[in-house]
Amino acid sequence: MPLGIVLRRTPGVTRWARWSWKVAGVLPAARSADWQLLREEDGAAEFHAATLPLELHRADAEAYMHGLTAEPPCVYVVMRESDDADRPLEMTLVTASPYEAQDYADSGEELVEKVPMPSGLVAWVREFALAHFKEEEFKKRRRDKRTVGEAEDGIGDPRIAQLTDVYRSPALVKKGRLQ
Repeated sequence: MPLGIVLRRTPGVTRWARWSWKVAGVLPAARSADWQLLREEDGAAEFHAATLPLELHRADAEAYMHGLTAEPPCVYVVMRESDDADRPLEMTLVTASPYEAQDYADSGEELVEKVPMPSGLVAWVREFALAHFKEEEFKKRRRDKRTVGEAEDGIGDPRIAQLTDVYRSPALVKKGRLQ
């Protein structure tokens, strides 16, 4: 589904940042746009910056279900800073998966903004997620039959002289017990 990204530009609060940018919302089933001015009032302006496809994948159905449980359910817009003064942000991706958004946020190269989903979009994502979500059954893991506390061939044993034993006590070397 194509989603239009609406960016809001307000005057910056410091002298170093002339403008402050924030994703104001998304427009489901929007036509393509390239930084089209939607409205302007009191120094603030809203732009239809871009239209990106929201793609849903069956493998991510669990992530969509997790995202729908948030209050309110959200989509995530991934952006990059641009060198162009007229278009300071480049829209990269829009996703309904909080897991995918976290991956982009962890990289530190992209900006990720959380935007509340419109109610029609919530219904569309919920219908897809319910159709493809399969809950995994719990499988108890069995331990190996090996004992957990086995010693490793004399490592740390002061009676066995080893040149590469990082576990032995330096105090034992100074007392001359290891030869």
